[in-house]
Amino acid sequence: MLKRLLSFFMDIIQVIVFASAIFAFIYLLILQPHKIKGLSMSPNFPDGEYLLTDKVSYRFHEPERGDVIVFETPTSTEGEEFIKRIVGLPGERIMIKDGKIFINGRQLNEEYIERNIYTSAGPFLKENSTVTVPEEQFFVAGDNRPHSSDSRAWGFIGIKAITGRAWLIYWPISFAGTIKAPTYNF
Repeated sequence: MLKRLLSFFMDIIQVIVFASAIFAFIYLLILQPHKIKGLSMSPNFPDGEYLLTDKVSYRFHEPERGDVIVFETPTSTEGEEFIKRIVGLPGERIMIKDGKIFINGRQLNEEYIERNIYTSAGPFLKENSTVTVPEEQFFVAGDNRPHSSDSRAWGFIGIKAITGRAWLIYWPISFAGTIKAPTYNF
């Protein structure tokens, strides 16, 4: 009887260890949950929403304009992460003029932000000034520009700072679904 009980507990321990190893593998290398904190991506990603970040896809292709990414912040404490949208790619010239973002002299059509949103300049990117995005760097912005600290304030995000691409909203259930990057007509 004692031998059977010991065998039963050993089986349970093995299942727990195996399940923990699978969870750790997925969490560290494939998908990671994140909670939206703040209003910088509202209304597309409201405060308190939960999503999964894909940590694999950027090993096979470069980030693209419109991708919503999670990255380590360049200005805050270590381990803190932001979620923003990629607006400018390496080699592109970015300018803010009259509340709009221009890339290589052409206005960026941003269907994912509200029409009345005014994109103001910041300490890093001044109104009517142009910056060129360096190699392996990206210009990012929050969808809710008046409530977003982003590349306009602190500059570019390096590829190595990117944790992953926002892939799936899983909470609240009413908003659940995959996150698709918008198409741009330049």
